[in-house]
Amino acid sequence: MQQQSNSVIKSHLHPRNKHRNGYHFAELIQTLPELSPLVKQNQYGNRSIDFADPIAVKLLNKALLLHYYQLSYWDIPNDYLCPPIPGRADYIHYLADLLAQDNQNQIPTGKQVKVLDIGVGANVIYPIIGCAEYGWSFVGSDVNPKAIKVARLITQANSLLKGSLQCRLQPASSAIFRNIIKPREFYLLTLCNPPFHASAQEALASTHRKLKNLGKFNHPNQKAILNFGGQQAELWCQGGESAFISNMLTESVTYKRQCLWFTSLVSKKESLAVIKQQLKQISAVESSIIPMAQGQKKSRLVAWTFFKSDERQHICKDVSGELYV
Repeated sequence: MQQQSNSVIKSHLHPRNKHRNGYHFAELIQTLPELSPLVKQNQYGNRSIDFADPIAVKLLNKALLLHYYQLSYWDIPNDYLCPPIPGRADYIHYLADLLAQDNQNQIPTGKQVKVLDIGVGANVIYPIIGCAEYGWSFVGSDVNPKAIKVARLITQANSLLKGSLQCRLQPASSAIFRNIIKPREFYLLTLCNPPFHASAQEALASTHRKLKNLGKFNHPNQKAILNFGGQQAELWCQGGESAFISNMLTESVTYKRQCLWFTSLVSKKESLAVIKQQLKQISAVESSIIPMAQGQKKSRLVAWTFFKSDERQHICKDVSGELYV
């Protein structure tokens, strides 16, 4: 099954999401002509690409980033995560709404809004969207040295990101905030798209299901082509996403005065029971689970804070947070 292009408003996406009206391929091809040969009419009579083709997916992402998000250059190595941009944009917009709740319904904007992206990846999608949409500044961490190297190249090649994105290598694979959050640093937000599979086998099985749904059969013993790519740390970890987020919740206690809102995507509904139990154990002052959707895929983000409402309102007025560190 292929995705429709621009015939139907995607009402499940956030109201501020630039992609609610689908992909306008004529405009995207004008921005990136090399996308043109890969755009064809699908079974619905709409212009689209083959979403099982990693080259087509990568070029679509590049066109979207250059056309909508003020980039002049973007490229990632083969087999690195190439995520669907509309869903990533939704996460950023919902985080903006989260901050607005503590700021008289006004979204804080500008470089003084500091955000930590755990697992920034080679693609640096979240900082790109956050910088373009709200002018925020980011620190991006990753355990993969090559991903950090590519992320830094993209940063240096784009005026949007220069001075707004700092990439830090996480030297300890088991650590999340440790080694990354420095003394006296304060973030209004952390975000994370955790590896949600529990093993390489589970990740591969998921890929086969995606290919089958896209009409591309793969024999179980054949090495699957990942249409959205992904390295090990991007796709799976011991215990899957519930274990990863549980570790994140535990570690957040150490840095509870250095971040206004900790957040993470939660892909699997089954993970919520463990997460809710952990939220009680760490004595979060307030938490929220915000539903999200992209097409038929439903997900959600979990947010928690150790600051009371009146403290959060003061911090949003003085986003440095220096009084609280």
